[in-house]
Amino acid sequence: MAVRRWLQEFFRLEAASGLILIGASVLALLLANSAWGDAYRHLLHFELPRIALGQWSIELSLQHFINDGLMALFFLLVAAEIKREMLGGQLSDRRALMLPLLCAASGVLVPALIFTAFNHADAAAMRGWAVPTATDIAFALAMLAVLGSRVPLGLKLLLSTIAVVDDLIAIVIIAMFYTGELHGASLIAAIAIAVAMALLNRSGVRSLWPYLLLGLALWIVVLRSGVHATLAGVVTGFLIPHVTGDDDTADPDRSPSPLLRLEDDLHPFVAYGVLPLFALANAGLDLSTTPLGALTTALPMGVLLALLIGKPVGILSVAWLGRKAGLVDYPAGVGNSVLFGMAILCGIGFTMSMFIASLAYREPLLQAEATLGVFAASVLSALLGVWWLQRVLPTRSIDTQE
Repeated sequence: MAVRRWLQEFFRLEAASGLILIGASVLALLLANSAWGDAYRHLLHFELPRIALGQWSIELSLQHFINDGLMALFFLLVAAEIKREMLGGQLSDRRALMLPLLCAASGVLVPALIFTAFNHADAAAMRGWAVPTATDIAFALAMLAVLGSRVPLGLKLLLSTIAVVDDLIAIVIIAMFYTGELHGASLIAAIAIAVAMALLNRSGVRSLWPYLLLGLALWIVVLRSGVHATLAGVVTGFLIPHVTGDDDTADPDRSPSPLLRLEDDLHPFVAYGVLPLFALANAGLDLSTTPLGALTTALPMGVLLALLIGKPVGILSVAWLGRKAGLVDYPAGVGNSVLFGMAILCGIGFTMSMFIASLAYREPLLQAEATLGVFAASVLSALLGVWWLQRVLPTRSIDTQE
């Protein structure tokens, strides 16, 4: 029962975060297209005070601080969640892992192919082939929350696990394809700091502060290395120790696991602070320069169809084939019709999609077009997914039926 209560609290937090994320995005759109639009954009480009660290210095605008700094905390939390799931959760059971792993992989591949079909002739646009790869777990769970207790717990777990694997794939893609010019000295310093954290882990150090301080130092050197700074959060999350056991999941507050303590403390801050700020800073699409009619052009249409059609087609087809082959089992209360509704919700890309768009496109017009496609796909996926699940879900949850 303790595990169930912990899961319910997790889903409640994610759903509430998703609703705040939606509100922040709407506010950004309104600001960008209002009389305060110029002030809004000027604020985002405001240069923060320069921080000198010996021979190094950090110079960031407010938007870059959010995208490169605060989002590192988001990636730290994502890495911590992935590690926990790999060591003792959904990703540790090979049989249970097979379905979300296949769904996530196909849900990345098919959208990338659809995007490529629309943009293969444009080398600049093709830099964003990975934009429609990941599912926004908070936004998607917020949509499931609209349906209340009718949603089976197994469906929420499956959606969450697919999103976690999506995030892991997105992290690998960012590291491999969205790295700038590398700087040797900074990379060497980053490796040395990571090794120090690994040694602390092997030595049995359970206090969080040494890891977080080294993580901050890692972020500083990675910021200068040419690798995107948010990956410092990923490395730190994977190197913080996790002590598995029944007590960990039963009560994270008293858990001996530093990883669970970090998740417990960081999750509300990221959910209610970092992600809404990211939406405020990146969702302010100026419709006077990128009107809705631009959706008919190749880049936004490629993103739109990749998420809206590619995600559900990729997820449902591989799940159906895997079930026919006896490789996977569906969760209790989940059939093909319910799975289809969940697969539509996986077309809500949003946070990670906009983040990858900011890495892929330095040209404001291309980034705005990609963001427009993400917006349209996320809204349509949310509405269609909820509408479909409203029709096919039972009147009460399978979890409460006798």
